[in-house]
Amino acid sequence: MSAAEQIEEEGLTAEEEIQIFDTIDKWLERDVRPVVKKFDHADEYPHEIVEQMKEMGLFGAIIEQRYGGLGMSASTYAKVVIRITEVWMALTGIFNSHLIMATLVQRFGTEEQKQHFLPRFATGELRGGLGLTEPNAGTDLQGIRTRADKDGDNYIINGGKTWITNGIEGTCYALLTKTDTKVTPAHKGMSFFIVEKGDGFSVSRRLEKLGYKSIDSAELVFEDFKVPAANLVGGVEGQGFYQAAGGLEIGRINVAARGVGLASAALKDATRYSQERETFGKPICKHQAIQLKLGDMATKVEAARLLVENAAQAYDRGERCDMEAGMAKYFASETAVEVSLECMRIHGGYGYSKEFDVERYYRDAPLMTIGEGTNEMLRIIIAKQLIDRNPV
Repeated sequence: MSAAEQIEEEGLTAEEEIQIFDTIDKWLERDVRPVVKKFDHADEYPHEIVEQMKEMGLFGAIIEQRYGGLGMSASTYAKVVIRITEVWMALTGIFNSHLIMATLVQRFGTEEQKQHFLPRFATGELRGGLGLTEPNAGTDLQGIRTRADKDGDNYIINGGKTWITNGIEGTCYALLTKTDTKVTPAHKGMSFFIVEKGDGFSVSRRLEKLGYKSIDSAELVFEDFKVPAANLVGGVEGQGFYQAAGGLEIGRINVAARGVGLASAALKDATRYSQERETFGKPICKHQAIQLKLGDMATKVEAARLLVENAAQAYDRGERCDMEAGMAKYFASETAVEVSLECMRIHGGYGYSKEFDVERYYRDAPLMTIGEGTNEMLRIIIAKQLIDRNPV
């Protein structure tokens, strides 16, 4: 099947994909690029830009068209993320966490849950994210302590979550809880709920960050918070750990695509500046030391891009792709860190100045080595999958 045929089968024709890219490119240049520094330096939430994203359908990017979404394949979605990240990475986080929540409902929810939530997710009427991380449980999801206890037709939730993207500005979350604290192994007692803000649900504080500005990261607190049993994703307890793994595949593809976008932006800036800046009577791109840097940077960016494409295509084929998504996220995020640093070094003192975008790339890049699973853990997942797929 050709790429064009594959896109058409998955909901978008090749022409529609091109139109979407063109619309996004024009929006980025007209409305986003001129204001990035203003919002990033002030760490201010871009309300107007988020409304524009809602109008373009980005909050329904990978939601099926029958539920009101754009129906993008993961391959198309990754390309969109790369484009937006080249201008401003924070925006991709605002809809990524939201779309992981939507993916959980779309892949694992009951039909009633899909009908109830997905159309509202697609328009951005309900907008939010993923509630996994706790103060003592990040990569080790089995360590969560937030509990959901059955009470008639409801569950009562107590606990807290931290580093939750869209925690302040969002209204709805996919919340991972313990519904059975005694079962062994612990992951069999975990369940997801789709929860909307209400009595017993509060935001305790906004978390300040090195980079990734203008997007709210918060601590959430649940005190006797009542949730209808109908909001248990899939309608069956004990499936949360497996559902999280499925949702994180698309999240890791998103983060990998961000790595490509940020590294690509840094490479473009370094390439341009190296031709403009002169030392010892010639542009610095004529110096072998700079050429070695540019050669390494360009090769790593292209390799990261191909790994993202490979992971997205595996996802679109419906294959298990934790290894492919892990490889893409691991390599692309490390590439973003390396390339952003080399871009700063090529710019010299100007790279350390807030007048240039370079310092933002440098601040934003490290997040991607941590978010959606640390790179240390992903290397272990890659190794385990390598062994499982190649038994002796």
